[in-house]
Amino acid sequence: MATGRNHRPATRSRGIPEATVARLPLYLRALTALSERSVPTVSSEELAGAAGVNSAKLRKDFSYLGSYGTRGVGYDVEYLVYQISRELGLTQDWPVVIVGIGNLGAALANYGGFASRGFRVAALIDADPKMTGKQVAGIGVRHVDELESIVHTNGVSIGVITTPAGAAQQVCDRLVGAGVTSILNFSPTVLSVPEGVDVRKVDLSIELQILAFHEQRKAADELSRGMRGAERPAPAAGGAGRAARGEGPGPDGDIPAVMPA
Repeated sequence: MATGRNHRPATRSRGIPEATVARLPLYLRALTALSERSVPTVSSEELAGAAGVNSAKLRKDFSYLGSYGTRGVGYDVEYLVYQISRELGLTQDWPVVIVGIGNLGAALANYGGFASRGFRVAALIDADPKMTGKQVAGIGVRHVDELESIVHTNGVSIGVITTPAGAAQQVCDRLVGAGVTSILNFSPTVLSVPEGVDVRKVDLSIELQILAFHEQRKAADELSRGMRGAERPAPAAGGAGRAARGEGPGPDGDIPAVMPA
């Protein structure tokens, strides 16, 4: 569902392609589920199926990590969890600020998966003075005037923007100016950022429109198949069928209307 522009080189410092980096969280999610079930090892085919990719692509991705598995045994689940977590930078604590505490911002603040995945919500920020001091997910909302000091004090490098579209670019500029270098944008607008800043955009309306396109295409295909089935003529029986195909006399001994060349 997340898309975005990358303003860094196409490969990371360790030579891992961006396409591979984008798939690492999928592998980690599947591996974490296996770990929680105390599954010790997994084959490339099983893990690829759980992650929704093909096994050849998975093996290629893992080769960038220096992980090749053991023939006849597969991959060690716990080791891969650690290895991918380390590669993604999830073995350390990442403080995050969420700017825009409306319904979506509040929902993200209440999301319990941040802490278990290496992220800590350091602050919730909103421009509405009425929101200042209110508790959301056990965190007091701070006014946007404090944004820069919050970023500096907490060493924040990741910002989440859930403001209305009209305010998103200004918030983005302030976050970048304060030192934030990675932004997750939920606002329905494209942000302009300088070189060295990564933006990932999550646009639910676009994803729904893409699904609507596929639903429309499937409905059209089904209707087309139904029409072809209805238009297909029933096969003629006996001599009448042969006559229609030009294969011989009709039921009354007539010469068929279509003669073979």
